[in-house]
Amino acid sequence: MTTPLLRIENLVKHFVARRSLLGQPTATVKAVDGVSFDLRAGETLALVGESGCGKSTVGRLVLRLIEPTEGAVYFDGRNIFTDSEAEVRARRRHAQLIFQDPYASLNPRMTVGQMLEEPLALHGVVPPRQRKERVGALLATVGLDPAHARRYPHEFSGGQRQRIGIARALAVEPKLIVCDEPVSALDVSIRAQVLNLLRDLQRRLGLSYIFISHDLAVVKHIADRIAVMYLGRIVEMADADSLFAAPRHPYTRALLSAIPVPSPGAHRDRQILQGDVPSPIAPPPGCHLHTRCPHVIDRCRVERPDLVRDPSGHATACHRWQDLPDAGHLVPREAVTGQILEKLQAAFVTAAD
Repeated sequence: MTTPLLRIENLVKHFVARRSLLGQPTATVKAVDGVSFDLRAGETLALVGESGCGKSTVGRLVLRLIEPTEGAVYFDGRNIFTDSEAEVRARRRHAQLIFQDPYASLNPRMTVGQMLEEPLALHGVVPPRQRKERVGALLATVGLDPAHARRYPHEFSGGQRQRIGIARALAVEPKLIVCDEPVSALDVSIRAQVLNLLRDLQRRLGLSYIFISHDLAVVKHIADRIAVMYLGRIVEMADADSLFAAPRHPYTRALLSAIPVPSPGAHRDRQILQGDVPSPIAPPPGCHLHTRCPHVIDRCRVERPDLVRDPSGHATACHRWQDLPDAGHLVPREAVTGQILEKLQAAFVTAAD
């Protein structure tokens, strides 16, 4: 078995929400609460869940933009949290980030060329005389005109700005890119173009992605595996086809049944959770979902379920998943949705060309 590019072990991150007059923490947000997973080279792992579930915090921990409370992240077999400052800077070249907001993530005072040359100079990727040529090649790679290097961010549309953000992440030739909701701020037609670009770049350059999103409809068409998060914990993890065909955890089923579909007459079995998401400052004991789960038993209220993997690799953190009824048709039949989305994507690509 090959060594994974990235291995995360029992990652925990708590943020202090309030302090006493003496500076002692009095309230702590448990943003990430014992997350573990592997990522293979060339693979896309999607982290999905509601806002506030901790998926973006995991992405920032993987890049060591913030320090963990507990746990370890092994990149190429080395724990990144034991690296010195110089080693952290050198490793940053191999792991990059695509931001959610293509408007706020670009410096309005710099031209596109200056923004793309900056990481090249910082990491010494190419000699100074070759940087402008490299910038032109990066823009062409993401579908933009090399002449656009002289323009400023305000002269581009949202989709073009996100392409610039992708080019900036590619500039230093990374192995891993954390995509933090890269298409959520874009129009639907532009989303398909950017997703197709990311998949094409992955095939050509052998990239690995951690794709963070709350949109399962988007995740289905780019992810190899999906990890579903709820209140800082992974509650289910499986390859994309298995998770959509046979979701096991009640929370995953609720997320799938909430996906809007372009087929109004399609039959589906809605599964809606009652109540609100508990506060991450004081999450419920046992299974965090037990306050909203229709299948709760006494054991769920006191004992935290482990994320147990079966021989097929499908992992579930639920005491009762084997006793739950069949998931039914949470989304319309695969052939129908697949055909519709493929036609939409083909139309978007044709329009872009």
